[in-house]
Amino acid sequence: MRRYKGRFTCRYQFWLMEISHESFAAKCWRRDLAKKDRNGASDPFVRVRYNGKTYESAVVKKSCYPRWNESFEFELDGTLADSLLSVEVWDWDLVSRNDFLGKVLFNINKLRSAQQEEGWFRLGPDKSKHREYEGNLGSLRLQLRLRDEVVLPSSHYKPLTELLSQSVSSQLDSNWPDLIMLIDETTTAESRQEVANNLVKLFLSQGLVKEFLDVLFKLELEKTPEPNTLFRSNSLASKSMESFLKVAGMQYLHRLLGPIINRIFEEKKYVELDPSKVELKDAGCAGLHRQQTESDVIQQSSSLLQSYLSELLTSILQSASYCPLLICQAFHQLHHRVQERFPDTEYRKVKFIAVTSFLCLRFISPAIMSPKLFHLREKHADARTSRTLLLLAKAVQTIGNMDTLACCSKEPWMVRLQPAIQQGITQLKDFIMKLVSCHESEDFGLQTRMRLQCGTMEKEGFLFLHRTKDKCIPMTSPFKKYYVMLSKDTLSYSRTQHYKKSSSISLLKIRAIEKVEEKCFGSANVMQIISSEDSGQQETLYLNCKSVNELNHWLSALRKACSHNTNAMSCYHPGIYKADRWSCCHQKEETDPGCDKTRHGVTLQEWYDPLDPDLEAQLIYQHLSSVQHAMRDKYYKLRELQGAQETDSITDQKKVDGLTKLFSILQDLHDAHAAVEEEERLKNKNVFLELQT
Repeated sequence: MRRYKGRFTCRYQFWLMEISHESFAAKCWRRDLAKKDRNGASDPFVRVRYNGKTYESAVVKKSCYPRWNESFEFELDGTLADSLLSVEVWDWDLVSRNDFLGKVLFNINKLRSAQQEEGWFRLGPDKSKHREYEGNLGSLRLQLRLRDEVVLPSSHYKPLTELLSQSVSSQLDSNWPDLIMLIDETTTAESRQEVANNLVKLFLSQGLVKEFLDVLFKLELEKTPEPNTLFRSNSLASKSMESFLKVAGMQYLHRLLGPIINRIFEEKKYVELDPSKVELKDAGCAGLHRQQTESDVIQQSSSLLQSYLSELLTSILQSASYCPLLICQAFHQLHHRVQERFPDTEYRKVKFIAVTSFLCLRFISPAIMSPKLFHLREKHADARTSRTLLLLAKAVQTIGNMDTLACCSKEPWMVRLQPAIQQGITQLKDFIMKLVSCHESEDFGLQTRMRLQCGTMEKEGFLFLHRTKDKCIPMTSPFKKYYVMLSKDTLSYSRTQHYKKSSSISLLKIRAIEKVEEKCFGSANVMQIISSEDSGQQETLYLNCKSVNELNHWLSALRKACSHNTNAMSCYHPGIYKADRWSCCHQKEETDPGCDKTRHGVTLQEWYDPLDPDLEAQLIYQHLSSVQHAMRDKYYKLRELQGAQETDSITDQKKVDGLTKLFSILQDLHDAHAAVEEEERLKNKNVFLELQT
């Protein structure tokens, strides 16, 4: 038995609710944020802090009533008494320092008894501010939920996992994939994303995610008479495919978008096509003696956007060769099912739009608009870069919709990009045809499988490196350029790529791979590799990467290569040992235990990363237990609807038996959990009696 204790989620919103006059009178505090900018609004974002970890939301521009609808998950530290979760709201500024707008503090120990807190919370001032500001800073709508998961041994989940596996592997040729259909019909909109994530990960661990997605495709197509609305709702099929792409294609996305995103961030060009939003003072001068006109700005912006779009489309076309095989197969199934459902000539574009609705609208475009949320950049974009990214994402969405007229009718100023967009639609169709036919090539399949099985652990390139054996870090930069190579068994490095002399570390001796605090070396892209020699002496190797994208790829590759090491450290120092103390926790002994927990999971969540099927099965069990009565009612309603039709009594009996088996499995798991709870209760009672004695 394993206990996942104190995994809590902070979900936050901030908006002006539509409420009645009576309830408004009961809640008399203001819900609007302070206005910090000259335009009479703010550019707010949320910063959440707990136990040394900090997460930030996206920035909502020019709003005192923003909506984030984001959530972050923290791991609760049971050793901290009266620990606090701080939710702060800040006004983002491009030039000056960010302005503090207020905060809410939560005592996590109190949350243990309540399990959940939800509602409007007044933003309070910083301690340094006078209390007269309290109550005048607006309010934040939050939902905090504490989850205490008890994961039983694998044998308890085997019947549930087998039943779910049978429901997708044996129902592909049937018109009634009963169990998955019932899950689809009874899952609420609030829990759909979480259920989709759990099911995708469980079927990935069973090697049946293609079959699972195919069943969902069939279900969605059967209840969608109008092809124009296909996969546009937040159904279980849409959420599952979206989750699958994020889990299976994160490294693919980084390779695809990394260069163009970095270029846009580095160039910081002023780009604007909408005449009503052109700011000539921001655009700069056209020459030494002439201020740019609005027409100059729009023409220059159009050229820049076409350049960015051309580079991105070229990258997309080339990506068919390295797109993960599993994603190619999923898109092939989707393309094939849509073509079967809508075979008429007038719907010939629908099979392409079905693919682009996920690839472009739910995967590539969101990553372009918010690169930080997809780990493409370490910080949010400034206002100028953010606008460029938004315009590029709009162009990609238009190409994904394969309809230039609809976009140009709503936003006429996009017409300047119409030729580039039309060319992009043709290129995207060619790319999709390559993508959905990739799995048919035996050579491609073999190469991809080899790349997925062993190639992901092979990585090489120039990095700046520093190696220490119980040495202090010098004041000057200790890093030197080396060619680093990660193979199946070792991490080696030498002065040049073909240098005869090289040093190496056995992967089996690596105990931790972690990031280093930015203040240590003045760079946020430094990682440390902690290993042990045969003598027991500990050694640390520091690697300085060029960008956060490169850092994430090295972390991912190294952690994957060392995922089965048995001597992994449970804690580490995120700082360095310098001036007779650790920079992170100020402990004076170099051998003192680390002050932060190690993270042995990989950074880029790919489908072939180590999964935890028992935890996913536990979460699915919880969901099915909560909706089992609704599933039973839904099943009998569906039977009544089919009563007028001729049914196969043998097939119908199998469905009843399957449903009965599911409820029996859920009851067995409930009994097993009850036995564990009773055992813990008796154990705690015995401890109490011993203390009394």
